[in-house]
Amino acid sequence: MDIVILAVVIAVVVLGALGGLIVGSRRKKQLPPPPPAAPDITAPPAEPHVGDEAETPREEPRRTIEEVDLPDGSAPVTVEEPPAEVPEIEIPEPTAGRLVRLRARLSRSQNALGQGLLTLLSREHLDEDTWEEIEDTLLTADVGVQPTQELVERLRERVKVLGTRTPDELRTLLREELLTLVGRDMDRAVKTEPEDRKPGIVMVVGVNGTGKTTTTGKLARVLVADGQSVVLGAADTFRAAAADQLQTWGERVGAHTVRGPEAGDPASVAFDAVKEGKEMGANVVLIDTAGRLHTKTGLMDELGKVKRVVEKHAPVDEVLLVLDATTGQNGLVQARVFAEVVDITGIVLTKLDGTAKGGIVVAVQRELGVPVKLVGLGEGADDLAPFEPEAFVDALIGE
Repeated sequence: MDIVILAVVIAVVVLGALGGLIVGSRRKKQLPPPPPAAPDITAPPAEPHVGDEAETPREEPRRTIEEVDLPDGSAPVTVEEPPAEVPEIEIPEPTAGRLVRLRARLSRSQNALGQGLLTLLSREHLDEDTWEEIEDTLLTADVGVQPTQELVERLRERVKVLGTRTPDELRTLLREELLTLVGRDMDRAVKTEPEDRKPGIVMVVGVNGTGKTTTTGKLARVLVADGQSVVLGAADTFRAAAADQLQTWGERVGAHTVRGPEAGDPASVAFDAVKEGKEMGANVVLIDTAGRLHTKTGLMDELGKVKRVVEKHAPVDEVLLVLDATTGQNGLVQARVFAEVVDITGIVLTKLDGTAKGGIVVAVQRELGVPVKLVGLGEGADDLAPFEPEAFVDALIGE
């Protein structure tokens, strides 16, 4: 009996020990973390709409379309446009004495002609070599062969009679002979005021690159400065920027510009310009023609057509040929052809400042039998001056 009780006790103890071991091993195992709780999300405040305050909308009274006053349409609604920019009208520099004021620019050529001649004539002995040098100086300045020979012969005679030569006597002698050569008695006025009608008509012609359109614009300033009203005819329809360039010159002095389509008929533009000049009561119509090479027969014939079409209104009073003074004798070839086609009445010499070719004044007058009427002495707007022989010669020989 005791043995049975002892066995039961031992069995209970063993079972208890096994149960403790099982419970301990379970405690050593880590349990998985519990799932995270869902966070509480708070909705952001509603964004204010355009024009609303950042607060809760409030009920406001609203008007129906019947309650809103609308315009009855009796008065037109006008929209004010900004005023168009009007270019400022310039007052050109007076033309009287303009060449004298520009004398410093003109005198840049004096070393080659005037001062060169004075230096040679001041030598103690004027032998044949010296006279040949005098001839070379005149020829280099583009005076021309025939005028050079005439001047040298007169100088020879007067120096022989004069005998002793002081600097003042030589200067006076040379001044008188150069004035005779240039021609002090020629009529150099630009004909713009015919007695029997209005307006005066002036055509400006020349080869490419001589500054013809610019010269036309500057001539408009000369005429406005002398108190005349001007209409510009942009008959150079071949060069794309010519009409715009001429119109800009005109706007600066208040001159009206008549223009046509690009590559249009230049004779038609010239005709319309004279017509509008008549209607406006203008004093002068200036017609800028297209630059053309004197060797292009077709273009030269077209230039003659422009003149004939314009003369259906009235005779052309002036045909001014623009020549580049730096081209020298080449300019004379151009001048001959233009004179045959359109009957040149006056010469405008551009780029005369700083050139050693001042003698071209003499040569071109001899070649065409017409006077130099205007000279260009720089790039400024008022650097076109009426030609004055005395001021020209004085600038050549200096003080």
